[in-house]
Amino acid sequence: MTSADETPVRVGVFGLLGSGNLGNDGSLEAVLGYLRAEHPEAVVDALCGGPEVVATRYRIPATRLHWYRGEYRTASRAGAIAAKGLGKLVDAVRTAAWVRRHDVVIVPGMGVLEATLPLRPWGFPYALFLLCASGRLFGTPVALVGVGAAPIGNRPTRALVRWSARLAAYRSYRDAPSRDAMREMGVDTARDEVYPDLAFALPTPPASAPSNPPGPVCVGVMDFHGGDDDRGRAEEIHRRYLDGTTRFVRALVEDGRPVRLLTGDECDASVVAAILDAVDSPLVTAAEAASLADLMKETAAADTVVATRYHNLICALKAGTPTLALSYAAKSDALMARMGLDAYCHPAREVDADRLLQQFRALEQRSAELRRTLTERNQDAARRLEDQFTALTAALFPAADHVHAHALREAL
Repeated sequence: MTSADETPVRVGVFGLLGSGNLGNDGSLEAVLGYLRAEHPEAVVDALCGGPEVVATRYRIPATRLHWYRGEYRTASRAGAIAAKGLGKLVDAVRTAAWVRRHDVVIVPGMGVLEATLPLRPWGFPYALFLLCASGRLFGTPVALVGVGAAPIGNRPTRALVRWSARLAAYRSYRDAPSRDAMREMGVDTARDEVYPDLAFALPTPPASAPSNPPGPVCVGVMDFHGGDDDRGRAEEIHRRYLDGTTRFVRALVEDGRPVRLLTGDECDASVVAAILDAVDSPLVTAAEAASLADLMKETAAADTVVATRYHNLICALKAGTPTLALSYAAKSDALMARMGLDAYCHPAREVDADRLLQQFRALEQRSAELRRTLTERNQDAARRLEDQFTALTAALFPAADHVHAHALREAL
């Protein structure tokens, strides 16, 4: 605890939080849980994409990440272009002032060092660079905790990401390919560790017993248009993904299976609407999940899950439900391998409904065995995340770590 003559440590959390992406918010929730349990004296606030949501949901003060409210809208008119350009200068001052007010800044998880979805260098990569450069300038440690990374083709984006990582005081990754990607970009990763995704630290809902006859299937969909290097054929990729996923859902309905459509971001609603319109059946319904906890409850109630978004996969795997991944990036493949389900990945860019159905049936035949495997892998993930938070305390809160060690010695 903090004594009366000590100043509480000031912790900032940073990212596209409260912006409609449930995975990002789940990572924040996990870090807040760690801070409240291990460092209850800390005073926490956020610089984020959706400050109103973060302040209301997580009860911490929050400031808008960008001065210009239209930052992530395409600017076509001269006034909008000028405002966006001015915003870059204003954000440099705002970010530096925010960082300077803190003792520690944490970037909780998220794919902040990747471009597996369409991304412009002057958007979030620039914001992250401002954060890490400000941290180095003012001596405020910036920690990239359990983040995702991937090879980046766009040179300006790659440069900003590389320098952000180099300037950070602490880095850990959610999978080995992320660490490998940063090493290949020229970042010294010798001291960087790999841990499970932060969402594995969240509470797990009770699992339901498999149904007999076979019961509901959760299908997690995504407004998928390929990655940053696929802009030229984004619509073709999206059409193929939507058509293949729709055909798969229709086949499940023809087998009499109830299908529950899941999303992970507000933008996925259009895909849900398209599938509901194409597969006109009372067996197909859409979940309205507002958090990863809601998604975990949905996946825990299912016999099987087929999902695209990374954190849809995490929710299903953490709930212990046999899962098939519509994989769009190396992170999905790495996650499935970590959890013992690497044989059940299907390319999101080329969804073949017939082959997907074959994989799905093979998965269900091994359901009991895979549930046991997931139980073991989840226990290991929980232990590894305890190690992550212990390492984070040692790196960012050395005084608190010394107090904890002294208390432990006294107890022994």
